[in-house]
Amino acid sequence: MSKMDVPYKIYLEEQEIPTSWYNVRSDMKNKPAPLIHPGTLQPLKFEDMQPIFCDELIRQELDNETQFIPIPDEVMNFYKMYRPSPLVHAVFLEKALDTPAHIFYKFEGNNTSGSHKLNSAIAQAYYAKKQGLKGVTTETGAGQWGTALSMACSYFGLDCKVFMVKVSYEQKPFRREVMRTYGANVTPSPSMDTEIGKKINAEHPGTTGSLGCAISEAVEVATSTPGYRYELGSVLNQVLLHQSIIGLETKAACDKYGIKPDIIIGCAGGGSNLGGLISSFMGEKLRGEADYRIVAVEPASCPSFTRGKYVYDFCDTGKVCPMAKMYTLGHDFIPSANHAGGLRYHGMSPVLSQLYADGLMEAVSVEQTSVFKAAEQFARVEGILPAPESSHAIRVAIDEALKCKETGEEKVIIFGLTGTGYFDLKAYEAYNNGTMTDYIPTDEDLAKGFASIPDLGL
Repeated sequence: MSKMDVPYKIYLEEQEIPTSWYNVRSDMKNKPAPLIHPGTLQPLKFEDMQPIFCDELIRQELDNETQFIPIPDEVMNFYKMYRPSPLVHAVFLEKALDTPAHIFYKFEGNNTSGSHKLNSAIAQAYYAKKQGLKGVTTETGAGQWGTALSMACSYFGLDCKVFMVKVSYEQKPFRREVMRTYGANVTPSPSMDTEIGKKINAEHPGTTGSLGCAISEAVEVATSTPGYRYELGSVLNQVLLHQSIIGLETKAACDKYGIKPDIIIGCAGGGSNLGGLISSFMGEKLRGEADYRIVAVEPASCPSFTRGKYVYDFCDTGKVCPMAKMYTLGHDFIPSANHAGGLRYHGMSPVLSQLYADGLMEAVSVEQTSVFKAAEQFARVEGILPAPESSHAIRVAIDEALKCKETGEEKVIIFGLTGTGYFDLKAYEAYNNGTMTDYIPTDEDLAKGFASIPDLGL
């Protein structure tokens, strides 16, 4: 493939937008372990989840067999506001690196929420509205998910209560104000508004919070407020299902122009972006139709895959949610206040955890300053200021392209550019001022989190 074989930006036609989500679990020989009830330790049934989630989302959560699930017309019409998203040939980055590699990125930032999160937010809001609910609660780290759900709830006329990780609430005031502009109520977490928030603040005075804390508060409010349900932006099977539209579009664009990727790279926090991007390619790999090298990139400060344990653990710090078998650092693990807030979660998607355990994908961790160095280089040559989360994938994509420069191999690399970083300028300021630091937890630091993992013998 020469540098000129494909357009700079590949857009599918409107009629080529996928009309169904792809359920990768249908092709998995080893299904992800089920969510279990923390009291009985039995797999959760439909009725067990009803107080927390919308009914149709529960059905999607439990469905391991249906390969394709039709996208409702109302959701499809909303998708057409910003989809299909482009698969971009990073020709300027290739030139800057002087690499024989061919680099492409799937750009999910071309919508008002600024990230891929809207793909699931609009689906979840639709099912809440269809069920006749008054509103929903949620958590958010960096703010992309909270922004997306606020926008989706505004579209369907739903109330939206967002618990935002405290450090991000303080670092990203403009992201907070976008949510409020869409009508959401935004509370820094852990707060003093919930019993769980009070408990966490008492046990961890001055804590900057975590996604696990914010999830606990959001679930408490949802289960104690009539007409509300909780909606999650990552980790769950249902979320990866909705995000599969990223991978479906990417695969369609590749097929259209004869692009055959060797390496597919995505940042990994809870797993929504990575799971969505790799979905169609992983499906081919599972069915034995093709093979790809799939790489998850996580922050060295919160290394769930690379240093975590694959066990059942609580999905939240307050232990009010079901338990999932996943790669985890322990539900009491409080990550450092790094600037990639969307990757600041103690666990990982059960689907991705199973795929990783089965050796179908690999994982690496990278340090914050090297991530921002890659972000700066990308911004200067490709013209997009990337989100800190996305920049983890950029870091490894650049590293792989430089390896190709050493070996002379013309590998095709695709990575996910999950969103823009225009609300992350405090982080860029810290990097530009030279005040950004790297934090890698010691084994002793991790041991504190591991100590909170219940010994279930499962």
